[in-house]
Amino acid sequence: MFTNNPFAELSATISPAVMQTFVVVMFVLVAGGTLLDVVHKKSGKYFVNHWRSAKSKATRQVGRGEKTLLAVKTAVVEGLTSGEFCSVRRRIAHLLTMYGFLAYVITTVILVFGYPTPATPAPAILPILWYVGAFLVCLGGYWFWFFIRVDVAAEGYSPFRVVRADLFVLSLVASATLALLWALAQSGGNTAVANVLLGLYLLATTILFGSVPWSKFAHMFYKPAAAFQKRLEDASGFRRNLPAPANKPAIFGSDRQHPRHY
Repeated sequence: MFTNNPFAELSATISPAVMQTFVVVMFVLVAGGTLLDVVHKKSGKYFVNHWRSAKSKATRQVGRGEKTLLAVKTAVVEGLTSGEFCSVRRRIAHLLTMYGFLAYVITTVILVFGYPTPATPAPAILPILWYVGAFLVCLGGYWFWFFIRVDVAAEGYSPFRVVRADLFVLSLVASATLALLWALAQSGGNTAVANVLLGLYLLATTILFGSVPWSKFAHMFYKPAAAFQKRLEDASGFRRNLPAPANKPAIFGSDRQHPRHY
């Protein structure tokens, strides 16, 4: 079952051209939504102005080779291993979701465009990776949603409390969950249930990729750029105007002490 291409089975009722068009529209929504988010929040303008300010205040020039090394380090630490997270649990949940999402999206594109019908059977590894990717998204997403979120774990709010900032996580988990349920129902021959789940799956996926300007989807593009810029500034000797550390003497009296944990 897990080696069957669910999109090839779907081609019996929906034309592969329709499926391919839907995927293209989703990519267009992401690109357009990200650009709209950049323009609306003026993120690009902020990065450029900050880069110019940091460059004018730098104490040394960073060479091309050093920039390349910094880019590689950023890709490995912040990109591949999510080193910006201090919490081990949150980092693991993020990595499960991130790599699951990549496997889920990439294999979807390959299966829809490369192997759209039973006449073009896909290698067994591709459907397996699709199922594994969707499952990892669910594993990391549900773990984060019910056990790791700050407002749930630290502030005592109900895990079912939803705000606009949760749109990305919820739509991502919903898309992956409904994808698995739809594929399983379709493989089991339950056409009516499969059709309902397919409609919900497409709806959740459209919300996921169409809500970029209002969700945190665009952050995955900002974070690597911000992390690289920070490393570049540190290497150039740029000093940020940050408050003094908590253990430094206060202006009017005694030293600040680190909090005690019991």
